[in-house]
Amino acid sequence: MTDLMTALIFVQLLNPGDQRAKGIQFQSYNTQVWLCFLIISFLGHPTCAVSKTDAANLQSCLTKLNQTIEKSDAMLYAPSVDVMNDNCKDMKLKCYMWELIMVLNEEEITDTTANCIFEYNDDLKFNSFGCLPCEAYSLQNTTTFLDRLYDLLKEMAA
Repeated sequence: MTDLMTALIFVQLLNPGDQRAKGIQFQSYNTQVWLCFLIISFLGHPTCAVSKTDAANLQSCLTKLNQTIEKSDAMLYAPSVDVMNDNCKDMKLKCYMWELIMVLNEEEITDTTANCIFEYNDDLKFNSFGCLPCEAYSLQNTTTFLDRLYDLLKEMAA
């Protein structure tokens, strides 16, 4: 698709027809160029936020931090997989990441194994349109929180 749009612009530049562009023709050509640029820019971005390998990597990262996180007595927002809308899985994962980061900060965990959580959160793309905010879900202890997070990651990796 990108090659077709590039070829279309290239052909128009090589064969412009009348060299003297009149007002409306110039505006039309300018609009075509910007529309092609806009379409190409959208095609270049990934549409999938979480891949199977990303979910597996996050699971192994969480396994290393599991005991440290479970020591916390914090109550965390933990969306259930049963309640989840398929379009909101990435948003729910972002909620889990925010809660994990909060626990890591409150527990003052400075271990380098926690860096994977921060890096994963920075790379995670999500769309919150039509999704409930994190605070709309029930508060759970860290054990239930981690169980639900593992369930979500298993579902995303499937």
